[in-house]
Order: sequence, then C-alpha cells, then structure tokens
Amino acid sequence: MPASDRIVMLFSIVGRGKGKKYMDMLTGKGISFHMQMTARGTAPSEMMDIFGLGNTDKDVVISYATEQLCSSYVEDLTKNVGASSGYGGLMMCFRLSAINRLTAEIINRSTPDSEEKGVTKRMANTHKQQLILVTVNQGFTGQVMQTAKKAGAMGGTILRARLASADKLEQFGDIAVQQEKEVIAILAPEGAAAKIMEDVNKEHGFHTEACGMITALPVDKAYKI
Repeated sequence: MPASDRIVMLFSIVGRGKGKKYMDMLTGKGISFHMQMTARGTAPSEMMDIFGLGNTDKDVVISYATEQLCSSYVEDLTKNVGASSGYGGLMMCFRLSAINRLTAEIINRSTPDSEEKGVTKRMANTHKQQLILVTVNQGFTGQVMQTAKKAGAMGGTILRARLASADKLEQFGDIAVQQEKEVIAILAPEGAAAKIMEDVNKEHGFHTEACGMITALPVDKAYKI
C-alpha cells in the first residue's frame, strides 16, 4: 500500500484524568480511533521527574491512524518541542507489521478525505519477534487464548480497556459494538505470529461476537525477566 496509507499506532502515556482531553486534541487533528486504559508507572520517582512524567498514575491511550496523519502530528510536536503540552506524559509511534482488514478499513474511513481502500493485511517485516495485540469484547479472552495457543502461542497478558471510538463502528452494520474491551498482548516468534493472527482473525475477528481487532508490531529485542 502507499506509504501515506500505512496504518500506524500511537502509544501515549499521559497524566491520570487527562486521557479524554488528549483524545479530543488528537480527534481535532483527524486521529479519531482510540482505546483508553489506566496504568500505574513503576519507575523510581527521580526517573519520572527526569522524563517529566510527574506522578505514577497514568492514562494510556492507544490510537490508530494513517502514517500521513501521524507524521503531521509529530511535525507539530517537533515545531513546539519547547512548549508545555499540559498532558504530563509521552507518545511513541509504531509502524504495524500486520492488521486485520476490517480494522484497517474502519481507520481509513475515519480519516478525513480518505476513500475506502483494499488494505493488505501483512506488511514487510524483518524482525524475529512480534507483539500481537488482540482487542475483543469482554468475556472472550479465554476463547481467544485457546485459539492462539493451538496456533503456537505460549501465553498472553490481558489488559482492560475502553473503546473511545465506538461511533466509528456504526457504519459497519451488524458489528456488536461494546465500549468495554479487553486487550490480549501476545509475544510470539515471527514464524508463529502469522498463523496465530490468521487463526484468531478467522475464529474471533470483526465478523464474530468477539469483534476482534488484531494488530502486530515488530519487536527489536525481548528479554525474559
């Protein structure tokens, strides 16, 4: 797909209670598909001060957008690097190595002036590890993990989240929209990741009751601790 149409993920950590304001700001810039979670940092207070993150109670916002929109937002951040944003956090931008087709279509449709596109599920990747993120309606994590383990996954981590972009799904007819979500994070070798994603998408994708959104990110290094 053209570079400007590539889907990227913004992983943002902001001060507790500031997630809504931050999502509203992103939506104003055309980035309007968000997942919100709460978190607590574990870094020592002096490290939090060094990075300007203040206290350890945080809102985590995962947003998806086209690379073009993300680049425009990052450019704005660069121009105002000395200004205080008031969000008390940081943002990281990741290129995805895979995304299921319906998720990509929803993100592209929510992009200003975009047309519906046939989006390629797999993207070029040379990394040996993949972080697979499966977002499903609550109550389906057990079923998803069973499918993932049959496909080669060793285990996963489950996070509670809230879909802050439920209105973006209304145009997809019979999709079961639930705002309360669970995110399953699975670290898998590149050789096994493709089958895990394909099987999970087949059994629990957007066309099912689980309403699964599946993405993957390349991992440069991973350590067992």
